[in-house]
Amino acid sequence: MDALDLARWQFGVTTVYHFLFVPLTIGLGIFVAGLQTAWHRTGKDHYLKLTKFFGKLFLINFAMGVVTGIVQEFQFGMNWSEYSTFVGDVFGAPLAMEALLAFFMESTFLGLWIFGWERLPKKVHLACIWAATIGSNLSAYFILAANAWMKHPVGYEVVDGKARMTDLWAVLTNSTALAQVPHVIGAAFIVAGGFVLAVSGYWLLKTRAPMWRSAARAALVMTAIAGAVVAGTGDTSARLLYEQQPMKLASAEGLERDTAGAAFSLAPGIEIPHVLSFLAAHDPDATVEGIEDLQHRFEQQFGPGDYRPDQPVVFWSFRVMIVFGMATVGLSVLGLWLTRRRRDFPRWLSRAMLLALPLPLVAMIAGWLLSEIGRQPWTVAGELLTASSVSPGVSLAEVATSLTIFTLLYGALAVAEAVLLTRHVRKGVEEQAPAPAAERLEPSLMY
Repeated sequence: MDALDLARWQFGVTTVYHFLFVPLTIGLGIFVAGLQTAWHRTGKDHYLKLTKFFGKLFLINFAMGVVTGIVQEFQFGMNWSEYSTFVGDVFGAPLAMEALLAFFMESTFLGLWIFGWERLPKKVHLACIWAATIGSNLSAYFILAANAWMKHPVGYEVVDGKARMTDLWAVLTNSTALAQVPHVIGAAFIVAGGFVLAVSGYWLLKTRAPMWRSAARAALVMTAIAGAVVAGTGDTSARLLYEQQPMKLASAEGLERDTAGAAFSLAPGIEIPHVLSFLAAHDPDATVEGIEDLQHRFEQQFGPGDYRPDQPVVFWSFRVMIVFGMATVGLSVLGLWLTRRRRDFPRWLSRAMLLALPLPLVAMIAGWLLSEIGRQPWTVAGELLTASSVSPGVSLAEVATSLTIFTLLYGALAVAEAVLLTRHVRKGVEEQAPAPAAERLEPSLMY
């Protein structure tokens, strides 16, 4: 094991920890904004209680996401200076837009929302939470656009061994980004929906209060809709893999040789004929390139080397992502059917909803592993190898030390997050004073 191996482990560990908080922040923010909108429009007190309850959970998660995200930028200088030198001119624009526009917007309006209760007019206060959540989604867009460029670099030229941006619009509208952004954000809504379902299921087992049924039903709807978005964009992503990242597609399917009418592999030895070709090219007889044939062609194109990713990790990550994600969405669809026409939640369904917390998180992490490990051995596809991206002056001992420190620190933060969230969930909603009669009128008459 050398410094490169540990540097990859360190980036993987810190990014996975950070990625536990990001999707929940994106989806839960929209959910809280929706609850406050419902309170604003109807004046019903239980929407206000749910807004403040899930709002606190959102803020805890947001704070942890900010803390863990800062480390990602430091690592570019610590362990990946060669990578930073190569991509800096391209990444500068989208990452600056993320920090100066999206994150500034998100944090500013979130601060106004936190301290604006009873101080700002209700419409202004409501606009603040929506502005904050729009900012978080814009932030995700710019970061995912930069990430997509690594998989499908466009709008650039290489000058003196460095990538120089020639077309910002091409970078921001990269076809890979346009498929990846709704896919990841849709998955984030599934994660948030699963979180709300688990919390609501916990309280539905303790009490039959109507507010928890309302929260659960809203989460079921959000999760089901997000599942449809993820499925649709997943189909688009599969076709882009076929065109742009054939080695990742072949590794995800364990396809060794170029195959016409390639089968989709459910598990080793269990295949459905022609399905992979249909999903990849919308042609059941299309030829899908295989791992070993691609390896031979890449050696001819880029020179000697191993251009295959860790195939077992990519293969099983793909299946974990699909199975766990489909299980969560399936649970939401089943829940909507069983609770239609104002029917109560069966106790067994409330118990099953507790599984909606870990399932989408595992699916999300598996999807990230598929996306990033499947790109190896490249950091920038076709341009920069991971082995050439690591900082040349960093020793094995230095990376081992920082890896140990970050792993312990992030482990402590994960425990702190779990304790804070669990404590707040068990505490339940806070009793609110009844709203004055004037505030219970239609929004057009409130002011």
